[in-house]
Amino acid sequence: MSKQTIEFAGEAVGALIPDNGHLRFVAVKYSVWPLDGQVFQTPEDARRAVAMLQAHQQRGPAIRKKPRAGSTPIHGRSDAEVRSAFPGR
Repeated sequence: MSKQTIEFAGEAVGALIPDNGHLRFVAVKYSVWPLDGQVFQTPEDARRAVAMLQAHQQRGPAIRKKPRAGSTPIHGRSDAEVRSAFPGR
């Protein structure tokens, strides 16, 4: 076995280094750092892991952030109307 480069979207993101009959992933881009040091059976397994990680990172958080005060009305009411409905909060 020899060293192999792993690319994603046309960019080299890591290398596979032979290690005791397996392939150890060495990250060369920060975006795949979580895979650094992982061992894979085949280059295709490593490519699949890179693709899954990239898809997960691009998807972003599953929960939306709360809107900032003043940016989005709540149920069609202005911030002033909401504050007056909940005095002391």
